[in-house]
Amino acid sequence: MEYITRSNLIEGLQEPFQQYLEQFELDEIGIYEEDGQDDITHMGYTVTKNGQTYHLHTSFRKNEQERLTPLNNLWTLERDEPSSEDRTGYRDLESIFREI
Repeated sequence: MEYITRSNLIEGLQEPFQQYLEQFELDEIGIYEEDGQDDITHMGYTVTKNGQTYHLHTSFRKNEQERLTPLNNLWTLERDEPSSEDRTGYRDLESIFREI
């Protein structure tokens, strides 16, 4: 497993911001980060489209040096509404962007 720094991961996530904004007609896009249980961190995007906010993320394992490696290649879609359920199992971001 190859581990990368948090800053390198964030830099890679930020690179396609403008492309995603235009291609999927998003209102806003930003970085999403949330610590999970134990050594798991969830990283991805917070996007707003048509007044709705969504969190798109995948999981990473954190090592002792705070470096990250992908846990799996599946993405999760969370709507920013307490009553909605998370949807996971997306193999790529484009399928999530098309859904929202």
